[in-house]
Amino acid sequence: MSGGQRLLVRDLAQLVTAPPAAAPLRGAALRELQVVENAFVLCEGGTVAAAGPMRDLAIDAEVEELDGSGLCAIPGLVDCHTHPAFLGDRVEEFALRAGGASYEELHAAGGGILSTVRATRDGADRELAAAVRRHAEWMLRAGTTTFEGKSGYGLDRDTELASLEAVAAAGGVPTWLGAHAVAPEHTGADEYVDWLIEDVLPDAARIATAADVFVERETFGVDQARRYLVACRAAGLDLRIHGDQLTEMGAVPLAVELGARSIDHLEATGRAGVAQLASSDVVAVLLPVAALYLARPMPPARALADGGAAIALATDFNPGSAYCESLPVVCTLACTQLGLTPEEALVACTVNAAYVLGLDRHRGRLAAGHRADVVLLDAPDWRHLAYHLAGNVVHTVVQDGRIAFLRA
Repeated sequence: MSGGQRLLVRDLAQLVTAPPAAAPLRGAALRELQVVENAFVLCEGGTVAAAGPMRDLAIDAEVEELDGSGLCAIPGLVDCHTHPAFLGDRVEEFALRAGGASYEELHAAGGGILSTVRATRDGADRELAAAVRRHAEWMLRAGTTTFEGKSGYGLDRDTELASLEAVAAAGGVPTWLGAHAVAPEHTGADEYVDWLIEDVLPDAARIATAADVFVERETFGVDQARRYLVACRAAGLDLRIHGDQLTEMGAVPLAVELGARSIDHLEATGRAGVAQLASSDVVAVLLPVAALYLARPMPPARALADGGAAIALATDFNPGSAYCESLPVVCTLACTQLGLTPEEALVACTVNAAYVLGLDRHRGRLAAGHRADVVLLDAPDWRHLAYHLAGNVVHTVVQDGRIAFLRA
């Protein structure tokens, strides 16, 4: 659909969206959704032209109509933390972990991130691009119309750049995670960070919109992360941090100090970290699938939300610790394990997640002028998104004003 073509989704059971308040939403605003019964969405030229109750519908030109009877419309879901650029799998590692091996033990034995690095480096660029397209299609079928995709399974110049190109070509928002782990051919984290800044950053910054670093034992300390992020910021990239996944190492103060767009994980964050985030502009991106997969404590979502922190939800889709592309499943975990309400969960993976990516002015809401990304749920109430665990609830996905997925 392009130009003057129109798509009208009519007779919806419900239309649900966040109100027109400045993002990111916090506190009570996380729970204040607009729910319209017997509604429509009119898409024109890739944007929402109008949305509201059927009684307000007025059309004066030819439209393609989509019957929304019995369906609920929510904004296209936004996954602000994924790792789709990889080859191979880690099913053997999954089995070993099920038998009692810890994440740290697997990493120390050459498994974990570095095993995926080997598989990804061994493949061709076209194979990597095909894998990212396949993973993006999985996300789309689960209702994700916008996804962020990280590099980080190359850790060499060519594979990192190919990963970023593959994410961009698949329609994703590319993030350079060159500092995911220390590449095996380098002597240590300091020398590797020097190399990243000198040899990869100039080209990565031409493709990526943000940079990310994994602050953790056996990867990068705060000083190394600071040096990497400061250089990335000078190159024009937004900043993000993988932090407090396994241990608190000062990632939260670093994120606040540098004005990072987000800090993601936070399974190990204590009360002081919660308080720091609540008084900052850094978004706490919560990844409950990773905590579930690794049998880690869940991040302190309720404390963050109650304290006034900006929160978002994401899948952390990756081959080792969160092999799940479904934001509806994340919403279920948010409500059953993190203590969030369905309203908070929806805001966290729509408008707040769009804010993390710098896209909240045009995505994450069903409102005039926003990109026409709409998910139709086959349910009488939109809260089935979280209520129906792993259910086949996504009926239709409209992306950029086009029907991108229609359930058979």
